[in-house]
Amino acid sequence: MNENPVIIQTKDQMMLEGLFSRGNTGKGVVITHPHPLYGGDMRNMVVETIAQAFQKKGHATLRFNFRGVGRSTGAYDDGGGEQEDVFAAIDFLKGQEQGMMKIDLAGYSFGTWVIARMIQKAVVDRVIMVSPPVAMMPFDEKISIPQLKLVVTGSRDEFATPALIESLVQQWQPQAAVEIIDGADHFFFGYTDRLGHIIQKNV
Repeated sequence: MNENPVIIQTKDQMMLEGLFSRGNTGKGVVITHPHPLYGGDMRNMVVETIAQAFQKKGHATLRFNFRGVGRSTGAYDDGGGEQEDVFAAIDFLKGQEQGMMKIDLAGYSFGTWVIARMIQKAVVDRVIMVSPPVAMMPFDEKISIPQLKLVVTGSRDEFATPALIESLVQQWQPQAAVEIIDGADHFFFGYTDRLGHIIQKNV
């Protein structure tokens, strides 16, 4: 993966470390990682799989560490400050790619929860969610996510249970595709190739 280390500055003066890969399609994606309090960071295996899927299509990618993770400054903010981190990453990506026309958001686990909380104020083309932890964290079932393109989870995922996800997607965006990987749990051990193929097919 041809990614370069970058620093992203937020409006509240946090400095976030990231990895940026330039694309050639005029499209890009900001990728959010799993829960910081449980070891989640931008180098997570699933986050890397998402980045690779977009890069294989020629799209620019930006994955980053939320505040308080790795070398990013600040501290965990229970999803509040983390929303500002996502906005800062979107602005950074727009600034890096001259002529960037479309930006997607793709998140894994906790990263999808942050996206769901800020998406009403975000100007993005598409949203992709991998294992949104709807059985563990409070997702707002009443919100509309018209940009939602794809949700992927595993049949054995106890945090992102397929039945609950399918129900919520009907509220968020009924036209979104829901892909369930048979046998996979929340961490996708042994199933990242399948996950990458599904994402690549949809971007």
